[in-house]
Amino acid sequence: ASSAQTPKMPATRSTLTATICTVVFHLASPVTCNRPASAPRNSRRPETKTSRNRISAAGMITHHSEKACAKRCPREETSSSIRRGDGKDFEDLPVLLKAKGKCTTDHISMAGPWLRFRGHLDNISNNMFLGAINAYTDQAGQTKNQFTGEYKKVQEVAREYKAEGKGWVVIGDENYGEGSSREHAAMEPRHLGGKAIIVKSFARIHETNLKKQGMLPLTFADPSDYDKIQEDDKVSIVGLTDLAPGKQLRLIIKHADGSADEAILNHTFNENQIQWFKAGSALNLIAEQNK
Repeated sequence: ASSAQTPKMPATRSTLTATICTVVFHLASPVTCNRPASAPRNSRRPETKTSRNRISAAGMITHHSEKACAKRCPREETSSSIRRGDGKDFEDLPVLLKAKGKCTTDHISMAGPWLRFRGHLDNISNNMFLGAINAYTDQAGQTKNQFTGEYKKVQEVAREYKAEGKGWVVIGDENYGEGSSREHAAMEPRHLGGKAIIVKSFARIHETNLKKQGMLPLTFADPSDYDKIQEDDKVSIVGLTDLAPGKQLRLIIKHADGSADEAILNHTFNENQIQWFKAGSALNLIAEQNK
């Protein structure tokens, strides 16, 4: 008998096919679980006490169970109503915030854990302007309530103004609203009582989103007029009764010491967008047209 080993034959096509079929069979097989045979198929893993992040009404991230979140922090709500505009000029609106430097849509409406509340406008509005830098204090996310003198989170002061029936404006720097086209960055200011955003210049998409929400996105005809705005100012926007494409508006700035300044404002509204503003929002106009 020969001691030489029989040489291996090269794999034939049929052998390769069988190997491939075996691999595919195993990949396609369902993954088995470790559930005991006595456990029902629809049984669930026992609840654990693992905490999840929650964003409180004050805008702080705290920890609690998912069950508590369902009770205290609903993620969805029905659409809030937007009132139709009355066509009158805005008078003596407090300046809620004068933002300095870059103010992106993420500065206006932060993402991250807040996105779990995208379907609940009032809850997600607790993140409004958390990242914006106050031009007077260099602090992010805080501003002064002109009527109490207290410094609080921007959304808290906005809610206090809204509760008193007072609209407000925000002053911004260059390219305000740049970044992602996050619509909540326009919805939240409107929801919390905002009337106008007045800046040196806008990111185009955010400017349009503000118009859809029935707000006034306006720019200083002279960007240096940004420097005229002081912390305790109240402003009036004159010319809204005759709002028309290309027609400038006038800003009357009333300072706390009794003095006043003026500035000329530009806008980019076309005829259709002016109807959005008069109706209170683009959705209001659509609803009216489909009655």
